[in-house]
Amino acid sequence: MGMDDQNGEFREKGGFGSRFIVAIVMALVGIIMYMSQVEVNPITGEKQHVALSPSEEIRLGLESAPEMAHQMGGELPDTDPRTQLVRRIGNFIVDKTDAKKSPWKFKFHVLADSQTVNAFALPGGQIFITWGLLKKLETEAQLAGVLSHEMGHVIERHSAQQMAKNQLGGLLVTAVATGASDQQNSSNHALVIASVANQMIQLRYGRKDESQADIWGLKLMSQVGFNPQAMIAVMQILKAQDHGSGTLEIFQTHPNPDLRIKQIAAYLQAHPPAANLSDGKRLHFESN
Repeated sequence: MGMDDQNGEFREKGGFGSRFIVAIVMALVGIIMYMSQVEVNPITGEKQHVALSPSEEIRLGLESAPEMAHQMGGELPDTDPRTQLVRRIGNFIVDKTDAKKSPWKFKFHVLADSQTVNAFALPGGQIFITWGLLKKLETEAQLAGVLSHEMGHVIERHSAQQMAKNQLGGLLVTAVATGASDQQNSSNHALVIASVANQMIQLRYGRKDESQADIWGLKLMSQVGFNPQAMIAVMQILKAQDHGSGTLEIFQTHPNPDLRIKQIAAYLQAHPPAANLSDGKRLHFESN
């Protein structure tokens, strides 16, 4: 081997060593940052890794709400009977449950999108339900189940936790791509592998979050006198929207409705609801 070849090999090994050290430092920074982001949940008392304070969650939710509404066809006005119904049920749940003890500012919105069947929560308490889902609900208890589920996401601080995990995952992905390659092709390959692994971790946490929010939904419904069995009817409505796409559950952000029905039924069997709980009034909407 000639001198030039030896020098080239030395530089290549030295470059790999430098990249490996940088990767280790990046990974350590990510882990230390994640482990230091710890707060006690004011409702559950659980220590959580979160990327935002409650006041930051509220501000982010308020700032994001108009754009989210814009992306889904706009928001129905305050004077619309559908908005008034959702806010009446939502505010009733807040006022009569553990949600009132939280620092978050709950507000309920109806999106004009008539085709999408969905509901979601932004950090800090901004709760959205589409007209496409609302018009499929049959009782106040079912509506309370949807809203209580989304309130559960806020109470558990799922968005703030997910952001902290995403920050950690992003740094680890970059660290793997930096340290596991010595040429462009292998760098791309390492990045793809690391990205897939990170996505799978986030999906797993997403399914866990949905299950937690379902349990919160059942608890909050019971606290205000709605029959939590109505949550099963909500899952059946969601199931009817699944047109048999054949997507494997492991690649779904949410647990499939059949799994959620089983989990809800198991919880209600272990925690039987009181006999005097109600489905509330039946919902009637004018054609819009």
